Amino acid sequence: MSAPLRLGTRRSTLAMTQSQMVADAVSAASGRSVELVPIVSEGDVNRASLSQLGGRGVFANGLREALVADRCDFLVHSLKDLPTQQPDGLVIAATPSREDARDVVVTREGVALGSLAPGSRVGTGSPRRIAQALRHNPRLDIRDIRGNVDSRLARVREGELDAVILAAAGISRLGGDLGGLLAEELGLAEWPTAPGQGALAVETRDDIDPDIYAALAELDDERTRVAITAERTVLSALDAGCSAPVGTHASLAEGDLRLRAVVYALDGTQRIGIDRTVRLDPGYGGDTTGSGNGADAADDGGPIARATRAGQEAARRLLERGAADLVPRESTT
Repeated sequence: MSAPLRLGTRRSTLAMTQSQMVADAVSAASGRSVELVPIVSEGDVNRASLSQLGGRGVFANGLREALVADRCDFLVHSLKDLPTQQPDGLVIAATPSREDARDVVVTREGVALGSLAPGSRVGTGSPRRIAQALRHNPRLDIRDIRGNVDSRLARVREGELDAVILAAAGISRLGGDLGGLLAEELGLAEWPTAPGQGALAVETRDDIDPDIYAALAELDDERTRVAITAERTVLSALDAGCSAPVGTHASLAEGDLRLRAVVYALDGTQRIGIDRTVRLDPGYGGDTTGSGNGADAADDGGPIARATRAGQEAARRLLERGAADLVPRESTT
């Protein structure tokens, strides 16, 4: 009987929950059992602000070190936490089907973010969310917080905070129970989220046994990979870190990739946005007619290459409009 496959994961409840989901799917695909290997990341022990930690991969580095050292066979990451530069020797074998990419504002009484009273205490550690929240309601008192989903919700429930901003996907994967609190879902058109938010990444070594790689690759969802490629290319081309005040969202509909990218000033007083639509192969988003419009439809390289070019073009236009003056630059994204 083959030895169990070893899945490296962060120790948080959310990380363990989403890793177990992947473990079950890999076990079904490979016919082998999968055991979780909890690993402590820098982001789990370093309590500094996310804005100070920047885009250094603090939630991924410890896991990747364990993978390289053969303490596990593959990893599961929240994709939004991954730097855009892929390390030598490691490869993303799969991006499973994406969950809800939106953010939600959680309050005790269901008051919308824009209607919260002046001085309301809103918790988030994300510079992007801080900028977006202040843009929607500049009267808020933003509190820089860290911690898992349950601890953040508890701070609202107990009255320490009036609201917290969280990822909808994380709440959903934990069962969706807010313990009596109420959530306002924030539309992606006005509130684009972190590149890759709602998606997972299954990472392994590039020399892993081909049978293991094939089992991992069965989890890949091409529509998700196309969308997150466009989003993460924007971040990479801007030379901005994972925690930069950049919101992106790509969707596929009627054969098109529709990309929105917005760069914010840290205090929310300015933003620069761009929308880009490119034609993909027929069949995406239910389109089977093969009709196209313009040069994008004739480009070579397939949907991933077109998504990459869309992200590069969006970033170029953002930079032309002054985005470099708003985004802290990172050389190690």
